[in-house]
Amino acid sequence: KVTPADYVIDLGSGDGRNVIAAAKLGATAVGVEYNPDMVKLSQRLAKEAGVEGKATFVEGDMYEADISRASVMALFLLPVNLNKLAPKFLDLKPGSGIVLNTFGIDGWEPDYRTSLPEGSDCDSWCDILLLIVPAKVAGTWNLASGGRLELTQEYQTVHGTMTMNGQKYTVEKGRLNGEELTFVANSQI
Repeated sequence: KVTPADYVIDLGSGDGRNVIAAAKLGATAVGVEYNPDMVKLSQRLAKEAGVEGKATFVEGDMYEADISRASVMALFLLPVNLNKLAPKFLDLKPGSGIVLNTFGIDGWEPDYRTSLPEGSDCDSWCDILLLIVPAKVAGTWNLASGGRLELTQEYQTVHGTMTMNGQKYTVEKGRLNGEELTFVANSQI
């Protein structure tokens, strides 16, 4: 669902296929690749695809890359790389999407998961995971009604307590979708 309004970044962009595909959809897309030969190949392939104005490739270290402008991360990395990058992903604007091929981030359950259907051209690496960057809500919140929320957070999952009118309730089924928080307390949403 990439649109021309998106800024897509691929870390470890290889031959540039994710960046070129995003640029073909009208997005501004940047690939960061450590191997200078792959950067040159990606630049050539982007030019051949007619998207060199929308697709940019830079030689660099994915761990040092500035990803702050990304609204979408399109990645095919191993879990060791993804886990190391997870803190940077959590600093993206809430609601940003992280699209992963096959491998996920430890402890961060995908908001959406699918596999390419049998009979497609995909023989391996056919799982697609979408993570939506959650807002950071851990801490104590004073409610307009005079109550208080005390929340802990692990990625998009939220737990804690809500105090209303002197009664303390357990926050259950707390979940973030970008900036939207839903939960159950005292059997009420």
